[in-house]
Amino acid sequence: MRLPCLRRFGQEDRGGEDPVRRALIAGIGNVLLGDDGIGPCVVRLLEAAYTFSGEVEIADLGTPSLDLTQRIAGLDSLIVIDCVKSDAAPGTVVFYRKADIVCEKLPDRLDPHSPALAECLMAAEMLGASPQNVLLIGIVGEPCEPGCGLSPAVWRSLAQAMDAVLLELDRLNFDYTKKPLADEPAIWWSDEFHVPVLETAIR
Repeated sequence: MRLPCLRRFGQEDRGGEDPVRRALIAGIGNVLLGDDGIGPCVVRLLEAAYTFSGEVEIADLGTPSLDLTQRIAGLDSLIVIDCVKSDAAPGTVVFYRKADIVCEKLPDRLDPHSPALAECLMAAEMLGASPQNVLLIGIVGEPCEPGCGLSPAVWRSLAQAMDAVLLELDRLNFDYTKKPLADEPAIWWSDEFHVPVLETAIR
């Protein structure tokens, strides 16, 4: 495995001070391949409905490869939302922790452009910069075909996936606030998402 060229992270980065705790909420997937776009949909819905503390970054990462190491190195916590294969019914939400991912128990992605999450976590570990807390929120999807819409089963999983992100932030003591009025979701690839739809999905 060829590793990205990254410097080692350590106490010297902050002059001996304790590093700031940081979390990344990452949506992964190809928005032009149907259910594979569930990760980007979830993070953009969360952005529209909530304000997150400065310690929390939320991002649509598309379909990264080993460059994902650059994004996760030095984080305290990583929450990934992605479409996965499973024998479970489409729309089922499944959870994987760091040990599950690096032990290769993770199911194949529906998207052929795998982000190599396990390899990136191991690369960050070798650099002494792997996130301590890792959660992959996987949504079982239908076989992916070109198109911008979600299947009905995966659409119904949106609220559960969003809630799982917020529950993990609660567990890790990261702050967020629900907006009095949700913004229009920045989901340019689909006309299915509007504020009334979003309001039914948030807690």
